[in-house]
Amino acid sequence: MPVISAQKDPEALSLTFVAEFDADAERVWQLWADPRQLERWWGPPGWPATFVRHEFVVGGASRYHMTGPEGEKAHGWWTITAIDAPHQLEFDDGFAGEDGEPVDPADRTHAVVTLEQVGDRTRMTTVSTFRSREQLEKMAAMGMEEGMRQAMGQIDALLAEGHAAG
Repeated sequence: MPVISAQKDPEALSLTFVAEFDADAERVWQLWADPRQLERWWGPPGWPATFVRHEFVVGGASRYHMTGPEGEKAHGWWTITAIDAPHQLEFDDGFAGEDGEPVDPADRTHAVVTLEQVGDRTRMTTVSTFRSREQLEKMAAMGMEEGMRQAMGQIDALLAEGHAAG
């Protein structure tokens, strides 16, 4: 499992994941930048993601949905707030309606993804910050920690495919 730690911090209103991958930062960065690669790991197993829009620029919008085993769809959105390729990405995200647009733009989390070269591996630290303790607890109750662990657990296979193809 690439996730080496997950920490919920109710005081800081955050959930932090640290994962390590056998690839350089440029390659791991592509997992975020390329919507076709992103959708292969963003949803946990059984809930694949489909990105119908992914504007990977500051101010850019992403719209996606995850499809469950019974065909149900969970829609989400991102607005990218900062990019420092291939080291850091920041975005706001939240729930979307069936049209892909935010249900309540104020009901969002803020994510900061940092990629750091550690020898021949890349450490990816993802910090999601919540607007309130209630929002943090709601997302935890919905299984966000386990879902992210499982989603990130799919990255190694995707990276291995890339090496075989490259």
